Amino acid sequence: MTQSRTLQLHIEQLKDIRSILHSLRNMAFMEIHKLSQYQQAQDRVVRHIETVMADFLQFYPGLPKVDANSPSIVIVVGSERGFCGNFNESLIEQLTELSPSQIIAIGNRLCNCLNQAQISFSAVPGANGGDEIKEVLSQLIDALGELRYQQTLCKLSALYHHGEHAGIIQRPLLPPATAERHSEHRIEPLLNLQPPQFLFELVDHYLFSSLQDVLYASYAAENNQRLQHLDNAVNHLDEETARLSKISQIYRQEEITEEIEVILLNAQPPSQ
Repeated sequence: MTQSRTLQLHIEQLKDIRSILHSLRNMAFMEIHKLSQYQQAQDRVVRHIETVMADFLQFYPGLPKVDANSPSIVIVVGSERGFCGNFNESLIEQLTELSPSQIIAIGNRLCNCLNQAQISFSAVPGANGGDEIKEVLSQLIDALGELRYQQTLCKLSALYHHGEHAGIIQRPLLPPATAERHSEHRIEPLLNLQPPQFLFELVDHYLFSSLQDVLYASYAAENNQRLQHLDNAVNHLDEETARLSKISQIYRQEEITEEIEVILLNAQPPSQ
């Protein structure tokens, strides 16, 4: 097989790979677009619950005190799929500085990295699409319930990528950060439940909504990073394809020249 033909076959393979990566890039872009509305709505829900909790605690301070030495549970939200650069590795770098008592890892790719780093954890499958986040949330709550049953009072936080902060943040979930906020209201809220029962259900709603907010934010950041990673890969393939096409043309011109020379030699009359 000629050199130009070999290069052409390689170029066709690069084009096939480029087509696949471009499709994955478009899927990531569509996920980001769909998630933007969900994120905004979920963020408003969490902010509203935090405001209600701050108003309530102004008149009914009842959150249990968690000692600084209390066990800590960290939820680390990674990726289920690849093509997102060092998304999971950067989370592990931050996690090693925290030394939590228990770890809940979300995402198959993150779990593989934790296994390689020989870090113990409880695994929860991640989302392959935005419509799977509710199922991930359900499994996360089940895993969290098992760990919290073992620890009466503990600190709970989430470690995840957040697009708005352009990096990794550790978000405290329990005890709620609103416990230190002060409401501007001076009138005691009217309750239809006993304060302890109201607080219990409010914290439950706060935790559920906050976890959902974390999952949406992390998945959006994952797809943003995947989009950038695939854009770079597609651009690199385009540059490599253009470079190889030029080389193939040079080889082909040389081969054509050689073929013409052979034809001319064969066309010469035999010497007398």
